[in-house]
Amino acid sequence: MVDEEAGHEREARAYEAVHEAADFTELKRRYKNFVVPWTIAFMAWYLAYVACNNWARDFMSHKVVGHINVALIFGLLQFVSTFVIAAVYGRFANRKLDPLAAGLNAKYKRERRR
Repeated sequence: MVDEEAGHEREARAYEAVHEAADFTELKRRYKNFVVPWTIAFMAWYLAYVACNNWARDFMSHKVVGHINVALIFGLLQFVSTFVIAAVYGRFANRKLDPLAAGLNAKYKRERRR
């Protein structure tokens, strides 16, 4: 029981040390600065698609090639934009977030061993 309590205390100390680190604040800042604008952009694009489907039916039903209309193209572009944003985020995370997270993970492990 004493060992378990000591383990919990070490865990709590390690967590606090990581939480108070400047790198943790920087990690959260970088994440937020990426996610918020991209989320707003995607939601605006998605809502524009939905709005056009509801209130711009003539535009959305305009045939581009054969039976392919603007609505179908916009719908497929929703998938494309989702995958593009995911790829951009993956690259961003690998370059800007993962190095900070690895350092914080190492700090956590060091603090836990104390």
